[in-house]
Amino acid sequence: MLQFISMGSGSSGNCYCLLTEDNGLMIDAGLGIRNMKKSFVSFGLSISRIHHILITHDHADHVKSVGRLSNNFGLPVYATEKVHAGIDGNYCVHQKIEAEQRRYIEVGNTFSLGDFEITPFHVPHDSNDNVGYKIVFEDVCLVLMTDVGHVTDEMKQMISSANYLVIEANHDKNMLVSGPYPQHLKVRIAGPNGHLANSDCAIALAENATVKLKHVWLCHLSEENNHPELAFKTVEETLLSHSIEIGTDFDLTVLKRKSPSELYQLG
Repeated sequence: MLQFISMGSGSSGNCYCLLTEDNGLMIDAGLGIRNMKKSFVSFGLSISRIHHILITHDHADHVKSVGRLSNNFGLPVYATEKVHAGIDGNYCVHQKIEAEQRRYIEVGNTFSLGDFEITPFHVPHDSNDNVGYKIVFEDVCLVLMTDVGHVTDEMKQMISSANYLVIEANHDKNMLVSGPYPQHLKVRIAGPNGHLANSDCAIALAENATVKLKHVWLCHLSEENNHPELAFKTVEETLLSHSIEIGTDFDLTVLKRKSPSELYQLG
């Protein structure tokens, strides 16, 4: 059985875990280790269940604890060469990843970690580099894409391949325009290398979801420019306009920004 947990999803810190009986992947390590440990304990688990760390990109809310976590627990860290370089230059990462724990991956090259088959794919964002991950375990496919400037043709194909999907729904366009952010930040967020709006996330789902899709989690919601209920409603209404019904065709959940999700059983 494959299990999925979100430990936190948003600008305060991002961390997702996939667990089997014998293996464990962590995707991003942007939370404090103390909070991670507390979250694991709340599920009756331990960080010792994690054997590998995958990193999407080098922004602090995704990598803040990666060096300390890797060095303290002897965990290899998988990222592209540009992302590793970005982590080295990130002043928020106080402990850098030791050389022997660094693993270099390339977009489009599938690699195996135990029973997991992992394919990194490009995701546009204003970081040194940014990848999403297609992760296959037995006959289950989970796809994760976060910090999405816009949805590419390759990403559409990844959505179509997924049984389970974690996808960004960062902001409501009207809230962003009328909100408190300075204009340059609004332009950055709404730009092609910024973050994905609720409405654009909804269209990507409506146009690319297949009958294989079982559950979608909306991730990385903005605290200032979004609400969980609004993100859910926007996606739900767009899907209904395409004759896709939440709860019938697939489930939809908004991930919490600062606390763990439930422990999901995938399969």
